[in-house]
Amino acid sequence: MVGEHRAVTGALEGVRDAAVAAVARRGEHWPLHAQAEEACGAAFAGLLHDTTRDAFQEALGEIAVRFRLTELDALLLSVAAAAEIDPAAHLLLGLLSGDGGPGRPTVALALELAGVSTADPGGRSRLSELAPLVRHGLLQVVGADVLPSRRLVLPDRVAAHLTHAGGPPAATLVPYLLDAVPVEVAGAAAVADALEHGEQLVWVHSVAGAAGVGLASAACERLDVDYLVVDLARVPRPVHVSATGDPVADLRVPDQLLRDIVLEAGLRGAVTVVAAAERAATSVRLLLDAPVPVVAVSAAPWDPAWAHELPLAVTAPRLTIADRERLWAPLLAPDAVPREVTALRMTPEDIARVGRHAVRQAAIGGQPMTVAQVRRSTRRLGQRQHPDAGDGGALTLDDLILPEHAGSEVRRMLDWARYRDELLAQAPLQGKGGKGTGICALFAGGPGTGKTLAAHVVADELGLDLMQVDLPSVVSKYIGETEKNLERVFQEAESLNALLFFDEADSLFGSRSEVKDARDRYANQEVSYLLQRMEHFDGITVLATNLRGNVDPAFARRLHFIVTFPDPDEATRKELWSHHLAQLPSTDPADPLDPTALATLDLAGGGIRNVVLSAAYAAIAEGEPVGMRHLGAAAAREYTKTGRRVPSADFLISDDPGDVDGH
Repeated sequence: MVGEHRAVTGALEGVRDAAVAAVARRGEHWPLHAQAEEACGAAFAGLLHDTTRDAFQEALGEIAVRFRLTELDALLLSVAAAAEIDPAAHLLLGLLSGDGGPGRPTVALALELAGVSTADPGGRSRLSELAPLVRHGLLQVVGADVLPSRRLVLPDRVAAHLTHAGGPPAATLVPYLLDAVPVEVAGAAAVADALEHGEQLVWVHSVAGAAGVGLASAACERLDVDYLVVDLARVPRPVHVSATGDPVADLRVPDQLLRDIVLEAGLRGAVTVVAAAERAATSVRLLLDAPVPVVAVSAAPWDPAWAHELPLAVTAPRLTIADRERLWAPLLAPDAVPREVTALRMTPEDIARVGRHAVRQAAIGGQPMTVAQVRRSTRRLGQRQHPDAGDGGALTLDDLILPEHAGSEVRRMLDWARYRDELLAQAPLQGKGGKGTGICALFAGGPGTGKTLAAHVVADELGLDLMQVDLPSVVSKYIGETEKNLERVFQEAESLNALLFFDEADSLFGSRSEVKDARDRYANQEVSYLLQRMEHFDGITVLATNLRGNVDPAFARRLHFIVTFPDPDEATRKELWSHHLAQLPSTDPADPLDPTALATLDLAGGGIRNVVLSAAYAAIAEGEPVGMRHLGAAAAREYTKTGRRVPSADFLISDDPGDVDGH
């Protein structure tokens, strides 16, 4: 299929003989005649050595078939290659091009050596931008002068392939190459069959946690063909400023990078597997024009607007827990694989990365492999850690102190997120009617009650990044701009496989109003658009609001979870104080801490954390361990800061002269 080749015999000999004839035609009166004749004796000697010549001709023959080159194309490529890889030929071709020394051949000389006139339209057309040599990057025509005087330049990667019949990939591609993990799942047979029957492009729709790349590589393994896997998700995303002044990340990849990928795969005769292909959606024509078959693995389904041609479209299944256990088992043997790890939405490649990281970390510490190490490595799967996590790793449910009913709802939400793939594999209960399979939750409660912390805990427990939406940058006074901004937010969250967190969401998700003017009508359209987009989002969306009653009832019908975060009661406050105080580096035994007394203060979790942090700083500044005196002063300041009267308590120390209850 992609391994075809034919021998291209006599190309180098033909170029050498034509060069010798060109020197003779210029005659003895040519000023460079003597130097050129001397160069003729040495030129091509190394290239025409039996071993070198045979390897060159075989590589050239493979390229000719894969890139559909004509005999003239092969000769032009040979002329450029001779200058690139043979110093004596470099000198001879430079002299014939009129340089007076070594140089790359002009277009006029290359056509002359190929036996074609510079006036021949057929010959000139072989070096146009649309011709295979230039279009696929096998040859560059450099210069701004008339075509005959421009130079033919052979890219380094092509030169290396022609001389070494392979070699390492281009350095520009190395950061984006991916080690695939073939997995035999539904769809692999269909992709293999399509490739075997000459399908140019196969589009594999692979959402987060699905085995798209594993499916594509398994199809290639079935056919016993080489394949090259490139992950476009690793390509940096440049940021530009939108018309409204907001920074926007550009998800597209440069066309030149796609050309480099296609060239590399064509030289190797490898099927090209392009992961995160949605970033190349605007350049699908380059994939359809590739010299080798392409399997595009994308989080987005195929859009007919991208190209006139319709590729074979396949949906990659998500890995079941049993699939993940089979992939984890060799990495963790003889330990059992914890269910909370296998339930994470990870691709086969992610599992391999985490496994390698866990093995390295265990070896560095001189410790045996443990499940705890695997959990830590899983949470560090390329995700930004929450600042509270510090060096100890990501946040866990142990960091979330809530009343039982709120805590149980958060745990139930985590169970949904962990095991929804397992349920969907058994029965398509979710996602019917064109809706997505994502999870939507509302966290409602007053300031400091733990809504934001809970969102971070959910993200870290699931090994996801948390994408917090800055609402002022989303909501626009210009009609239609809010929808565009929201679409960019959801697209970025989908590309990052991130948990989408809207804080203070009531400002955007408030009740739809009666239409009295055009602004009301467009505001309602924004809400309707958001409702639809949330339903089609395959990830996890968390909305946080201080005022539960302000949320449109239409949202409640679309929410899977509504978790109420009440102000903590005294028992919960004591637990919060104990949790935060346990993290202090040192305490003063002469001034012992009293969580029971502190729990009498009417402070939410956020306020308690602020008090402990303030006390720790004050103690460090004084060079003392933390005592109850530091906490009392910090608590009084917290009350004063929020405009509340400092309560009467023996341990509170207020420095506000206007506070008659202070001490």
